[in-house]
Amino acid sequence: MPASKHDQHKQFLREFTTHEPAVRAFVRRLVPSRVDADDILQEVSIVLWEKFQDFDANKDFKAWACGIARFKVLSWLRDKGRDRLVLNTEVVELLADDALKDEPLLEQQRMALEICFEKVPTAERELLTRAYHSDSSIQDTAASSGRSVTGFYQWLYRMRKMLLACVHKTLAEESA
Repeated sequence: MPASKHDQHKQFLREFTTHEPAVRAFVRRLVPSRVDADDILQEVSIVLWEKFQDFDANKDFKAWACGIARFKVLSWLRDKGRDRLVLNTEVVELLADDALKDEPLLEQQRMALEICFEKVPTAERELLTRAYHSDSSIQDTAASSGRSVTGFYQWLYRMRKMLLACVHKTLAEESA
């Protein structure tokens, strides 16, 4: 593979891995289920990869990716249009516009949460990660932590409260 192609692939992977959580969150706000969002995100990933050579490196990858995601969501809605539980396309367009407006603030909050999460001691960080992992149950995680389920929920509440306070503090420091 020529060096320029290799560099293009590396650039794509850097951009995609950096912005994938934001694109996933964008899609997740527009469709009713996590499974549907995952399916749509796979389609978005394929389109991004196929069209990356056309991407202008001087432009915003996240905005480009969210634009493609928006069209994939609308396409998904069209295909699911007979399902009475699917939102009207005009509503999804409004939600997409709002989601894009909110994205800079959400990105700041995500980054602040990452900073705060790194401050949590390793053992507690692993427990938090396990508690929110889709393949584990709270009962199993509580048992492995040596807490009762009720005690574990109380611990989770305190950890979320602590992380929220840290995020608020981090955002306040950044804006000062």
